[in-house]
Amino acid sequence: MDRFYSLSHSSIDFHFKQTPRDFVVEEVPLYEFCGEGEHLVLFVRKKGLSTLELVSMIAKYLGIQNKEIGYAGLKDKHAMTKQYISLHKKYEAKMDEFEHEDVKILSKTYHNNKIRIGHLNGNKFYIKLKKVNPTSGRKIDEALKNIAAFGMPNYFGYQRFGTDGNNHIDGEKIAKGEKKERNPKVKQLLISAYQSHLFNLWLSRRLEINSLIQNFEVKELEPLLNMPQDELVKMKAQK
Repeated sequence: MDRFYSLSHSSIDFHFKQTPRDFVVEEVPLYEFCGEGEHLVLFVRKKGLSTLELVSMIAKYLGIQNKEIGYAGLKDKHAMTKQYISLHKKYEAKMDEFEHEDVKILSKTYHNNKIRIGHLNGNKFYIKLKKVNPTSGRKIDEALKNIAAFGMPNYFGYQRFGTDGNNHIDGEKIAKGEKKERNPKVKQLLISAYQSHLFNLWLSRRLEINSLIQNFEVKELEPLLNMPQDELVKMKAQK
């Protein structure tokens, strides 16, 4: 889908390659781990592996099912990522011996519940841009100042929609009863992609309306947006 963006600067020239050296992601947990309980919480750094590949690897090493390992969200494969996973405390001794060239356990603690999908406050990113000329550097500085002051539209990215970018299409068919999916996890994934697509459509339209409100007078906006004048006045007064 075409997206409407809040910043109107011309394109910024730079070189970026998604590699573990130039793209680093660190998970921010939803809550502080209490340091006690039956669940072992590991802070893991990985590179060249998806979260699901990491989980499968550890599950195979321990001889358990993937579902016994908890995680809050999926992290990029082509990056250096740090995230928390949880498993039963009884596996602690064996995990102390775990070694893999692309995985390092940075720290461990304990908690009284398993980490589940959504148990994160967000992610911190380090992104290295190369071949940035002075003009592009100034544009980036101005964009960052604008984002710091007003925030930025948080669209769902391409990863949400699968390798071919079409997961939301199948999700829409499932939601409308036009298609069936037996695997409950795949079904939820596809429906979630459809929900994300709808959100992106709404967000793009909302930003477009914001731009019109900022740049036109109320009497000009009425025929454009087909909205009551008093509502437009309120929206125009918003900061």
